[in-house]
Amino acid sequence: MPEQGSISGLLLGAVVFIIIIAFLIAAVVVLSFIKLYIQALLSGARVSILSLIAMRLRRVNPNTIVEGRISAVKAGLNITTNELETHYLAGGNVIRVVQALIAANKANIDLSFQQATAIDLAGRDILDAVQTSVNPKVIDCPDPSKGQSTVAAVAMDGIQLRAKARVTVRTNIATLVGGATEETIIARVGEGIVTTIGSSQSHKQVLENPDRISRVVLQRGLDAGTAFEILSIDIADVDVGENIGAQLQTKQAEADKEIARARAEERRAMATAREQEMRAQVVEMRARVVEAEAEVPRAIAEAFRKGNLGIMDYYRLKNIESDTDMRDSIAGKDQKDQDEQQ
Repeated sequence: MPEQGSISGLLLGAVVFIIIIAFLIAAVVVLSFIKLYIQALLSGARVSILSLIAMRLRRVNPNTIVEGRISAVKAGLNITTNELETHYLAGGNVIRVVQALIAANKANIDLSFQQATAIDLAGRDILDAVQTSVNPKVIDCPDPSKGQSTVAAVAMDGIQLRAKARVTVRTNIATLVGGATEETIIARVGEGIVTTIGSSQSHKQVLENPDRISRVVLQRGLDAGTAFEILSIDIADVDVGENIGAQLQTKQAEADKEIARARAEERRAMATAREQEMRAQVVEMRARVVEAEAEVPRAIAEAFRKGNLGIMDYYRLKNIESDTDMRDSIAGKDQKDQDEQQ
């Protein structure tokens, strides 16, 4: 009996110890969540202790959920803790979404919780989008951060113009998911400026009416498929650049000159080659003359042998050659004297 009593006492003590430990653990858990529970209860956004414990077990930050729930209830929005937990577990920014919904509600912007969470999960800043929708922002075109301060274009008269535009936009919530970003707006506006200036007959037309660029660009519907709605395009500055037309004409003239020079050089080379050919022909003809003259003595000898040429005929021929040589000599001397006198 004493042994059974001692065993019963040990079991009872163990049970009591376990109960005490469980009570302490429960007390610690309750105390860790009691502040959030009281805060939510006093704010009218009641969240049970069990829900807070379940959030911790699901690795959800109870502070974030309770803070978002309180903000939504105080703003008159009916957002449950389950919806906030779902968005948290999906990797979304709960506080940012709630703040965006509150801002949209105050500004009478039609924005549902599902749409806001979809925009947030898509990587867009939903609060900034709502704020931009309420308070439009200005985008510089071109973007100065890209290292370019103006958009350069050339009018039809060859004068370059450098323009700078400021685009006022507001967020289009309906097309925010999947819509193009600010870079697309800047690129399209820059393209419109280049097209408008390039189609102008004279740069003076653009300088006289800079708003012509704004009107033409706005008519192109540049905000189609983007996350923004263009409210206005204002030309902030237009400066006259270089005379591109004159530069191109100068370069063309230089190119034409080089082409003409090359063609003249080609003709000169052809003339030189032709001259060399003619000289070669002259030398060839002289060689033929020399060859023909070499046949004369042979012909004379042959005539002597055949009796066709007498001795007196030969001497008369030599006299004629001597007279001819003398006349040529006298004529050459006279010509030389005339050249010296001149």
